[in-house]
Amino acid sequence: MEEDTKAPQKRYHRQRAHANPFSDHQLDYPVSPDEYDWSKHYPAFVRPGSSGAENSKLVEFADIGCGFGGLVVSLSPLFPTTLILGMEIRVQVEEYVDKRIKAKRAENKHLDRDAPESYQNVSVMRMNAMKFMINFFRQGQMSKLFFLFPDPHFKKRKHKARIITAQLLTQYAYVLRAGGKLYTVTDVRALHDWMVKHLDEHPLFERIDNNSAEILEDPCIACCMKDTEEAKKVERNKGDKFLAVYRRIEPSNVVGWNGFNSLFSRDGEDSDGDGEDDMEQD
Repeated sequence: MEEDTKAPQKRYHRQRAHANPFSDHQLDYPVSPDEYDWSKHYPAFVRPGSSGAENSKLVEFADIGCGFGGLVVSLSPLFPTTLILGMEIRVQVEEYVDKRIKAKRAENKHLDRDAPESYQNVSVMRMNAMKFMINFFRQGQMSKLFFLFPDPHFKKRKHKARIITAQLLTQYAYVLRAGGKLYTVTDVRALHDWMVKHLDEHPLFERIDNNSAEILEDPCIACCMKDTEEAKKVERNKGDKFLAVYRRIEPSNVVGWNGFNSLFSRDGEDSDGDGEDDMEQD
């Protein structure tokens, strides 16, 4: 049967704004990055049936909690030979993005693989990045990670579920290469301050001045600030958007850095050190 490649409609893919990252979402994930077959995501770039260990072309950009795919779709033509992945935990939303990308590919199937707007370099998967990111990405594989308009988890007891924490930042530092960038945008000032505080305190990240040439000339910034559905909603409501971009530091330049052992907590120890049960349900 021929695959439907019509552009999807959001009204058929509505779902609650956020999902509990500590719930069991029945996700499939590889034991290690070398065992995952990326050909189903990037058939024009990856040979069918090949394992991650056999691929010379690897994902380099990831939008964590990609929502309806505004960022990944806008980045694709700017970096047509870079593999870009959206990770989204909500079923209906991930299905929407998948159909959106397939419709873009079908619309531009006459273009060469490496041409801007072929959209062969962008894909999405349903995944909980907080739990399984290192199952998909090797150490130092990524050059850009995006965390745009994440769930603020306003209640103090829910702060452990925020996508930026001391423990998770070590995981992100693990998959980011030295010199790679981590982008955050939110319209919630308290969450912005939280993310900046934790990133400032982490030894493997340094903030890049928002007024520096490096930021002002970065084509990703406009995509982050304007092209996601949340960014457009904030714009319509005349709200504020807070940007912070950090560079991954070379570990050898960090005094006292003892490696990535903190990725894995000791048996019985809560990962965020607050002594609470992380399996709490909404």
